[in-house]
Amino acid sequence: MNLASDLVDSARAHPDRAALRLGSETVSYGSLDGGSAGMARLLRERGVAPGDRVAVMLPNTPEFALVYYGVLRAGGIVVPMNPLLKSREIAYYLGDSGARLLVAWHTAADEARAGAQEAEAEVLVVDPGGFDGLLAHTPAAEDLTDRRADDTAVILYTSGTTGHPKGAELTHANLARNRDVAAGLIRLSPDDVVFGGLPLFHAFGQTCTLNASVTAGACLTLLPHFRAEAALALLGEHGVTVLAGVPTILGRLLKPPDRDAYDVSRLRLSVCGGAAMPARVVRDFEAAFGCVVLEGYGLSETSPVASFNTLEGQRKRGSVGTPVPGVEMRVVDAGDDEVPHGETGEIVIRGHNVMKGYWRRPDETAAAIRDGWFHTGDLGRVDEDGYFWIVGRKKDVIIRGGYNVYPREVEAVLYGHPAVAEAAVVGLPDPDLGEEVGAAVVLAPGARTTAEELRQYVKDRVAAYKYPRRIWTVDSLPKGPTGKTLKQAIVPPAEAGRR
Repeated sequence: MNLASDLVDSARAHPDRAALRLGSETVSYGSLDGGSAGMARLLRERGVAPGDRVAVMLPNTPEFALVYYGVLRAGGIVVPMNPLLKSREIAYYLGDSGARLLVAWHTAADEARAGAQEAEAEVLVVDPGGFDGLLAHTPAAEDLTDRRADDTAVILYTSGTTGHPKGAELTHANLARNRDVAAGLIRLSPDDVVFGGLPLFHAFGQTCTLNASVTAGACLTLLPHFRAEAALALLGEHGVTVLAGVPTILGRLLKPPDRDAYDVSRLRLSVCGGAAMPARVVRDFEAAFGCVVLEGYGLSETSPVASFNTLEGQRKRGSVGTPVPGVEMRVVDAGDDEVPHGETGEIVIRGHNVMKGYWRRPDETAAAIRDGWFHTGDLGRVDEDGYFWIVGRKKDVIIRGGYNVYPREVEAVLYGHPAVAEAAVVGLPDPDLGEEVGAAVVLAPGARTTAEELRQYVKDRVAAYKYPRRIWTVDSLPKGPTGKTLKQAIVPPAEAGRR
């Protein structure tokens, strides 16, 4: 099998249908298929053999899809990379993956060359005009390299919030099954237009927008750099029907004062994951955009979709839904024994979506996958209906005087305050209690409040050991490329809001 066969099949079925859009540019399925075939031949001419890793450092442009499917078509393994990486980081990714070729966007050429030189790798710079000309003079590779279902298709590097990033090996079968799950979940058809604002180098964007759209024959409309106004214009001008995003994206789309000026009447569904979704944002987004929001859960190591609320079943606001078909989830204690409904433990996952392992890290693979169950490091609970609720990360749990405080619970309370736009709860060193609860807060536009008022608001709603004694306001929270808050980068002011 080969994941790139999706593109070949869709191109045969409707070669003239739009596969990708970027601004006024439209790429048909026939053109994308032909371009990827030319890319495959180019890679083979440069010595790329089946199983070789090819790093891809491109933004959300048609070239990403062309190169992605070209590498797969040639039998190579795609190593997606954030185009904002610096040379030191690039050298690490190339060195760890063993990629001998890096395909990089022209605006990142200097950093790419410096990193590749350190890793002794070659760089192919993608400049839209020149790249198109290069492929035009390269005969297409008509054949599709056969790969086994359990052969690695993509190595997705984890965010590296602790230690060095690890590469999750996702197989052709992992990604094909998860792509089918995603396409079925959102009922994709050739008539759909999918919002392509999630980074394609990330699992969510890759599976739920690119691969799902291609297998359904839908159109993916790309947005290389997210801005709320640009996204709203895209939704209207391109008639977007499905929006995939993280909570940050949905929250920002609500902010522009002229939001109602954009025609978003074709939008029927939004799928959201990647971080905690405040209930208020879901409610406001559904009201403002007239569409259903489905919340879900997954990780790079699970291709990524593991659970979701569905259009058919009951939607529980704040829950990440039930396991998708073919996937099992449990909540276990430190001894890997399942805990009763409603109790907190670690979420473990088993199914077709679980990665092959961490690239060249057998010890870490063995620690993460035990008896077939992938241990996520996420804390959660499951209710009597089988719906899962995320509490937080194991490493984020605050132990205050011997009591466990789960940041996500406290953040949910803070989000209930009308003055709060965003909140992040973190543990702060304390000589007496071990850790104290702290909260960084971004205020809503025009809102005013005090640390004391917010402290009292939370205190009235949670047990005494849980409310944040230190609260401070910030202009913004540090975030990764997918909009997830980077808590390790939050540094409180010396005496902020202490009490």
